Amino acid sequence: MSDQTQDVDRTDPEYRAWLKEAVRRVQADANRSADTHLLRFPLPADWGIDLYLKDESTHPTGSLKHRLARSLFLYGLCNGWIRPGAPVIEASSGSTAVSEAYFAQLIGVPFVAVMARSTSRAKIELIEFHGGRCHLVDNAGEVYAAAAALAAETGGHYMDQFTYAERATDWRGNNNIAESVFAQLKLEPHPEPAWIVATAGTGGTSATIARYVHYMQYDTRICVADPENSCFFEGWVHHDPDARCPSGSRIEGIGRPRMEPSFVPGAIDRMMKVPDAASIAAVHLLADVLGKKAGASTGTGLWSALRIVAEMRREGRSGSVVTLICDPGDRYLDKYYSDGWLAAERIDPRPHRAALEEFLAGGDWAEG
Repeated sequence: MSDQTQDVDRTDPEYRAWLKEAVRRVQADANRSADTHLLRFPLPADWGIDLYLKDESTHPTGSLKHRLARSLFLYGLCNGWIRPGAPVIEASSGSTAVSEAYFAQLIGVPFVAVMARSTSRAKIELIEFHGGRCHLVDNAGEVYAAAAALAAETGGHYMDQFTYAERATDWRGNNNIAESVFAQLKLEPHPEPAWIVATAGTGGTSATIARYVHYMQYDTRICVADPENSCFFEGWVHHDPDARCPSGSRIEGIGRPRMEPSFVPGAIDRMMKVPDAASIAAVHLLADVLGKKAGASTGTGLWSALRIVAEMRREGRSGSVVTLICDPGDRYLDKYYSDGWLAAERIDPRPHRAALEEFLAGGDWAEG
């Protein structure tokens, strides 16, 4: 061993100048974007319960994933993983890839989304609109390996939202979604909600909200709603990190065939397994009640939130409940709003819709 000091300096002024500008551009986008709205879902006044929907569809890229993509890009840039000229690769069900394509274009790097062929055409077109390229595989379970292989082949960075979503976002605050919700509820009748209902794709949103609630010492409970053909519910109930599901979720944006590393089971209080027909019934109801079409993942959360409202009413408790509008319905007109698609998938939302209408009219909950 040498008794001389060894010193290797890899300072790269050109790269550091590029990095500084890239981070500035991503942060400037956040500075330009106003916060998303907190909408009120009409419930009978004498119930003493308020239901709110955090409308994440108003982000520049139209979904909840805009926040996640911004965090992932800042995380990758500040870790030195994203480099000038090298592509960013992502495994996605679509919405995250739309937002990541936007940020890749913003900082001037190529972007490739690896997705299942069943992804809605509207999402593919949005990714391409933002300068990204789509690499399609036969089913959702193949996206991880295909994205990693593509990154290795091209010398790019595999963003891997399913691993890094829960750690890329600052859950203590810094204008995350949880901090925003509580700030917007400050002047409401019940400013500390009894429940916040989230849905899980990566698990990052539920982890961020739950950690923030614990950190701030609120009494709010966190419920995660899971669709059919997803393993999060089973993995959580049975404490099984190796839970798997053989087929992909029909509710785009949420549900996974495996327990994703970003899903943090110990942080949440409750889970519900929601039938796909109930998710679609709820999102159709939302369109009629608020005049706003949303993706079916919003319906999964809304169904669960209304079920919790019914429980609170039955127990004579007042308070508030919050859930999310995840993305806009115009991405799914040929799916969740199409009678032909529903018939082909053998999904009949009518009994669940009738149950919702009966509940809102009379206050009694009966599953469809």
